[in-house]
Amino acid sequence: MNERTDFAELDAAASSTDCIGVFDSGVGGLSVLRALHQRLPDASMIYIGDVAHAPYGERATHEIVARCALIVEHLAAAGARVIVIACNTATVLAIETLRARWPTLVFVGVEPGVKPAAARSRSRRIAVMTTAATATSDRLRHLIARYAEGIHVHVQPCPALAGAIECGVLGGPALREILQPYCDEILAAKVDTVVLGCTHYPFVEEAIRDLLGSELTLIDTATAIAERTGSLWEQGPPAFDAAPSVHVLSTGALDTMQLLLARCAGLDQVEVESLAC
Repeated sequence: MNERTDFAELDAAASSTDCIGVFDSGVGGLSVLRALHQRLPDASMIYIGDVAHAPYGERATHEIVARCALIVEHLAAAGARVIVIACNTATVLAIETLRARWPTLVFVGVEPGVKPAAARSRSRRIAVMTTAATATSDRLRHLIARYAEGIHVHVQPCPALAGAIECGVLGGPALREILQPYCDEILAAKVDTVVLGCTHYPFVEEAIRDLLGSELTLIDTATAIAERTGSLWEQGPPAFDAAPSVHVLSTGALDTMQLLLARCAGLDQVEVESLAC
């Protein structure tokens, strides 16, 4: 593990080389970082996991917006010209504020994959697993109204799940106990397609699939996010970097983030840095 860094040091490390900034409330956005690195292996990236304040889904809106603004301020200072908000909750609650404050930056948000789920569902019945904050958000209601007209959408809040993953609960009886009631409600809704509506959830996809059964389709939007980011990155000015780098920083505990990085192809040798803020 690397020594503790503060935001001033992160700013001082900025170079003339542009980078992609990625942030999440904690470890979940690593699923997006993994897809981004596979899509853009020659791009430098900085990831900040706000582990000390996770999960965002259980915090007040003004707290989430304030944390997002602080992180974006320093990612921008470190050279980020494209910033991926790798958190569904932060996207639905903060992206418009961030775009208004930093109009020259390109923001890519993460939203529950209602559109692809609606397109793939044969029974016209889908479920969205999500945090409590996203479940009641206007943005999710807008996505459902826009892309799932005439389709039954079961919104399943999973208030304890992201927090458990942040604590390293990635399998075993403890995870099953958390997942069981959520999955029981999804099965009772008789859906055939389920959206993993939080970037944390792909890291426990196997456990979710075990409880829901192999016949249901699970939708993870990380690949689509990486493709969108890649197209925007390539439309911008060329970034010449002879030695592209990936930095992963955490505002809190490092162990779970390091454990999940070890499961990410191409990122398994990256050391998590501790970030003071």
